[in-house]
Amino acid sequence: MAAAEVHLGSSAEGFRLLDDAERIVAPEDRSALLSQRGLLCVLVGRMDDALLHLNEGISTHSDPADHYGRATDLMNRGMLHALAGRARLAKSDLERCEAIARAAGLPLIVAKSQLNLGYCETLRGDIPAALRAFTLAGQGFAVHAPKLLAVVGIDKARALMQAGLADEAASELDEAIRLLGHARPTYERAEAALTRAQAAVAQQQFGTARSWARRAEQYFLRRGDSSRAAVAVLTRLRADFCTGKRLHRVEAEAEELAVRLRGLGLPNDAETATLLASRAATRRGYLDDARRHLVIGRGTQPVLETALLRRMATAELHLAAGRTGDALRQARSGLALLHEHRGRLGSLDLRTGAAAVASELAAIGLTTAVRQSSPARIFSWAERSRAQAFLMRPVRPPFDAETADAVAELRRLAVVIREAELARRPDVEARRRCARLEHLIRERGWHVGGDGQYHDEATLQDVAHELAAQNAVMVTFMTVDDELLAVVIADGRGGLVRLGDRPAVVEATIRLRTDLDALCGRRHPPALRAVMTNSVTHQLAVLGERLVRPFEKALADRDLVVVPTGPLAGIPWGLLDALRGRPVTVTPSASSWLRGTHAPAGEPSGSGPLLVAGPGLEFAAAEVGKIAGSLPASTVLTGDDATVAATLAHMDNRRIVHFAAHGHHEPGNILFSRLDLADGPLMAYDIGALSSAPEHVVLSSCDTGRSVMRTGDEMLGYAAAFLYSGTKTVVAGVARVADDTAVDVMSCYHELLHRGATPARALAKASLVAPLIPLVSFGS
Repeated sequence: MAAAEVHLGSSAEGFRLLDDAERIVAPEDRSALLSQRGLLCVLVGRMDDALLHLNEGISTHSDPADHYGRATDLMNRGMLHALAGRARLAKSDLERCEAIARAAGLPLIVAKSQLNLGYCETLRGDIPAALRAFTLAGQGFAVHAPKLLAVVGIDKARALMQAGLADEAASELDEAIRLLGHARPTYERAEAALTRAQAAVAQQQFGTARSWARRAEQYFLRRGDSSRAAVAVLTRLRADFCTGKRLHRVEAEAEELAVRLRGLGLPNDAETATLLASRAATRRGYLDDARRHLVIGRGTQPVLETALLRRMATAELHLAAGRTGDALRQARSGLALLHEHRGRLGSLDLRTGAAAVASELAAIGLTTAVRQSSPARIFSWAERSRAQAFLMRPVRPPFDAETADAVAELRRLAVVIREAELARRPDVEARRRCARLEHLIRERGWHVGGDGQYHDEATLQDVAHELAAQNAVMVTFMTVDDELLAVVIADGRGGLVRLGDRPAVVEATIRLRTDLDALCGRRHPPALRAVMTNSVTHQLAVLGERLVRPFEKALADRDLVVVPTGPLAGIPWGLLDALRGRPVTVTPSASSWLRGTHAPAGEPSGSGPLLVAGPGLEFAAAEVGKIAGSLPASTVLTGDDATVAATLAHMDNRRIVHFAAHGHHEPGNILFSRLDLADGPLMAYDIGALSSAPEHVVLSSCDTGRSVMRTGDEMLGYAAAFLYSGTKTVVAGVARVADDTAVDVMSCYHELLHRGATPARALAKASLVAPLIPLVSFGS
């Protein structure tokens, strides 16, 4: 009864009932009463009292046969240690709890211990281990306590936020809040509101964050939980700080809040509040106050987020005081921490999301380097803060029975959905089921850990040496304070070029892609087609003037390597007037390009190219047939032979693979971008299953070269999936490519390739056959 009263917000009544019970409790039951009192103290935020009661309860537990009581006591103390940031002690208690519960046949306690172990692993920064634990907990709760599934969603969201996947965390929380319903506030609803506020801060939705934080604070106060209410206030202050308004109030409130949090036994949250006060003081120009806050905040063993925040606050203070070198050292130290954290992640999804966790530190380094106007230093910081996932060794996705069944069902449903669309009878239920399967498969991928191995970052000197050997120029783009900049590497040295406002370039890029898509494969009235063609010409001229003209003299007659930033990855560079007929390679980073140029050619599994024609494209079979005619050693898969299994079997370790297949770019769930084959889709997810990716891939139809650029210019897309898996070069369209146009272009391309031309040179010459074909050579 006491626990029920506290859960429903009547904490005073709950503790009164415990006081009554203590007067009549039998000696052999005293340990249970102490443990219950300790748990309820946790729920209302009295952490020091809770630890005293739980320690006494565990030490006085006299019945060795009471497995439930022993396991529960350890679980509650483990939860307390976790909330206080004592991850090692928490894990020890929770592992003992799980072992006792499993041996005693207590599945619900096992599930609860796994839930808390997941939270503990989140604190330790082992996100794959945390997500594995949450999955196991969810499976247990689904059978033994379905009402607790919402709690799994809340804790899973915390782990996803630490991995930089704020949108995914918000989705988990919205579902958890839906499951919790609209009953009177419970502890779970309060936690869901607090975590939703934290996710909104990470999403940079600061008004939403303030609203959820206030709601959470009210929920906790009604329950008498001053600790969690204080954490809700901290979340609101973080949102206020990010808006840049009323910083004097943020500083004062954060300083006062830090004292409260420390007194409540929450040292990591207290340090966060102190660091927030320091950052606010720095922004206001009160540097002595900022230093004082930093000194007061020392002394804890922080989680990753707090450790990065300390480096951020210290770097900002050094910058404001004119100590640039010290600021850069702090930024480097923070990114090294992130580097170590990312190394634990195996999933491409998590690896590419991780950059969001330290984006401000990366920005400090790059901005400071730009102010120093040193091309070598700017280049170094650009490489340190972009496309880091490409430096990691690929890890194969999981292929357990459940995942394999989900992938097979997803492929089957894709065919059902396509047939329903062709019949103009959309299958809504099949689409819903597909979305659930995609989520399951994606989540399974999150469970895979990394091996911590990285390739080295390139130096400007190394890149310049290789460019000279190839008679090429590299332009690496970046954005600083909404200004577009480029480091141009030519003739053995680098130079900084300022290119003006970023928004104008982004607008022209979007309009160009829209116009190219509209022109592709459609019959338009001549007047309308002329208008769209003129618009394409205009946007190309704008982009050429903004992005190429400033370094055109340095380019001379050499090949070009482009390292794009943000939407620039979607530009069909070969269509710009100054670049027509010129070999252009687009690469995620200079480091990945250099590694690709030095990569030894693999041993091909077949004697010639693999050519695959998918269904639904009128000219696909003609395209691969024409290519095969000039390359007689080719393996050709068309019609019913072009299945997913056959394609994967032939593609593994192949030198050249060419797809003439309808593609689908899925920006909302990029791992399931796909090509249509005879029996279903070949998904970006499937590429990771290859033991050795093909060296050279051509995607000649549709817009499978499009990508989603995450924070830190982490590239996700169908073409990018091949690059991540080890493919050296991918040729693909960044806007729609009509399959009739592709026939002659691709035939010419492969002939040139067969004669020894590089991919970029072969594409540059072959593309002259079709003036507006938006194909790009990605990689090296």
